[in-house]
Amino acid sequence: MTDTATTGRLHAAFADAGVTGWLHAVDIDSGAQVEAGADQPVCTASVHKVCVLVTLHELAAAGEIDLTEQVECPPAGRTPGPTGLAAMLDPVRLSLRDAALLMMSVSDNTAADLLLRRVGLDAVNRTTARLGLTRTRTVYGFAEMLGTMREDAGPAGTRALTDPHVIARLRALDPARTNRSTPRDMTRLLSALWRDEACPSEYGAAMRRVMSLQVWPHRLASGFPFDDVHVAGKTGSLPTLRNEVGVVEYPDGGRYAVAVFTRTANPAATLPAADAVIGTAARIAVDALRAP
Repeated sequence: MTDTATTGRLHAAFADAGVTGWLHAVDIDSGAQVEAGADQPVCTASVHKVCVLVTLHELAAAGEIDLTEQVECPPAGRTPGPTGLAAMLDPVRLSLRDAALLMMSVSDNTAADLLLRRVGLDAVNRTTARLGLTRTRTVYGFAEMLGTMREDAGPAGTRALTDPHVIARLRALDPARTNRSTPRDMTRLLSALWRDEACPSEYGAAMRRVMSLQVWPHRLASGFPFDDVHVAGKTGSLPTLRNEVGVVEYPDGGRYAVAVFTRTANPAATLPAADAVIGTAARIAVDALRAP
């Protein structure tokens, strides 16, 4: 149970940042929880790449996929995005596990779709179902999801994404029609990953490694600016949406899975307060879990 004071602090933090927020945090070892709208259906955006990562390693553990398998990535047909393969100009050949590294560390959309084509959407849904994520569903690959945004925006294209009426009709922002989950489902997934329940320990260690290499420090990690506190996470962003899920590990052995999803009415791409509140809310939740 979340105490009233912690709930109030969470709601005040979200309000001060100009966002609506939903959070779930859990002590991975004791099961103690903090929540604020933990069962709210949310659009996962690139947070969904954690589901792809776990599916890939589950299939590798079963001997159905070799993580060192090489795949070709020609320039034509790459999923749009500002990072990784999506931003490169020349042909690339790389292993599945290196594609996973790009998918997680810099949120590379092209790398994510390379892996999704290899494992299949149905396999991702089977993995999340096996792990008890009853509110989590994979509907689209990332190219398809971005394609729905272009279709829904209409002739004005990306310029229309500042129009509230256009944003309101985007399928990619409707949890009923796109890749979705809940904060509680995502902390369940992270807890399984950190306890080696999702895959055998060899594969769990590999996944935890790539999640620890994410380059973005401005959301979840901003709440824990300490050299001896380790944060591994995955962000997700779409117009008006800023999310991150991850695990915070303290030097005394404390491990806390945290999922924060936010939405704002402001369509601006740069909103530092909306990014920072993810770290603020996570810190409030983890401090409550660590309190005597």
